[in-house]
Amino acid sequence: MTGQGDKRYLQAAALLPPGLRKLAEGLPPDGQAVAEELRLRAGQPLAVVLPQGEQDLDGSSCIRPEELGLVLEISTQASVHTAMDRLRSGFFTVEGGHRIGLCGSAVVKEGMVFSMRQLSSLNIRIARQVLGAAKGVAGQLWEGEQFQSTLILSPPGGGKTTLLRDLIRILSDGLGHRPLRVGVADERGELAALWNGIPQLDVGRHTDVMDGCPKGTALLMLLRGMNPQVLAADELTAPEDCAALEMAANCGVGLLCTAHAAGLEQLQTRPFYRRLLETRCFQRLVVLTRDNGMRRCRVEAL
Repeated sequence: MTGQGDKRYLQAAALLPPGLRKLAEGLPPDGQAVAEELRLRAGQPLAVVLPQGEQDLDGSSCIRPEELGLVLEISTQASVHTAMDRLRSGFFTVEGGHRIGLCGSAVVKEGMVFSMRQLSSLNIRIARQVLGAAKGVAGQLWEGEQFQSTLILSPPGGGKTTLLRDLIRILSDGLGHRPLRVGVADERGELAALWNGIPQLDVGRHTDVMDGCPKGTALLMLLRGMNPQVLAADELTAPEDCAALEMAANCGVGLLCTAHAAGLEQLQTRPFYRRLLETRCFQRLVVLTRDNGMRRCRVEAL
């Protein structure tokens, strides 16, 4: 952060039409440094999401529907059709790793979302990376020269993705141990934030990313095609994920994943996760908690 403002925030604000951009750039530097999202809703003021909650930006008038379309024009460099596949998923990634989510009237053909028209709201999620977030954890995930497959737990918003991304970087770059080839199933584009094939966030030099593909499918594609030593995925949710992870573990590939849970006891109450524990796919558990606003990490052996 400098006196001119926060680089990541200003990069995201540059996706706005001139009038809204000026408003966004008027946010004080300390707010820019921690801002998480810029929210645009037709008929409502421009808002910013901060750690303490969402608030309207000072001086903002109601956003016009055509201004939502201008954001798409700016972010796709006047080539909205090039982002159409991602628009069907409700979001797309732009240079810098920022993610734009959309709401409006969907055009549905044969039961599938074909495109989006009459936009009603947009969400510009500001891509941020905390290098060193996993520094105190990474060394506890090895046994001798062998990486121990690890599952990271926390409630939503607890910092799982941030920690996972930094662990991927550390494993891939060989910080503290030998470098490992890491295959990343990045279904929602949040870990590497690929743009034109290039990760916009640092996930290491020996990392291969499968972006925008269901995790179970992506994990199998990486396993079969990229010869990974570790497979990583964020937020395991489906039986297909479990089957792919079991196959990888049986092939001797390390695993690095996250799940929504407050701890091991809560994890064991859910059949899907219980299966992963029973098959001993993971040897380490990292539990994230918050204490008076401070994040705490606890590493347990399984």
